Amino acid sequence: MDAASGGGAGPGAGARPRLVLVSRVGCHLCDEGREVVRDVAATTGTTWAEVDVDADAELLRRYSDKVPVVLLDGVERDFGRLDAQRLRDALGGRRWWRRGRG
Repeated sequence: MDAASGGGAGPGAGARPRLVLVSRVGCHLCDEGREVVRDVAATTGTTWAEVDVDADAELLRRYSDKVPVVLLDGVERDFGRLDAQRLRDALGGRRWWRRGRG
């Protein structure tokens, strides 16, 4: 998966997506995370795309052991077991969430 084939097309689908899911083929957490991102994007009208961590050397260096990772406007917002409410909070401008991280 890549940004071109990506996950979703909300408003402004031709523009750079606000959410990017960094994932890996065969990753069960990525499969679950894709559903979270897809659902939140659909309910909020947010554009999103998915990129394969193994297809990009820089993404692989940064996120290989953290996938799935959600980037919001290019900034890491969640990883591992993705949470819909944390993602909605981030989209709403709330500061980040996971205690002891960020």
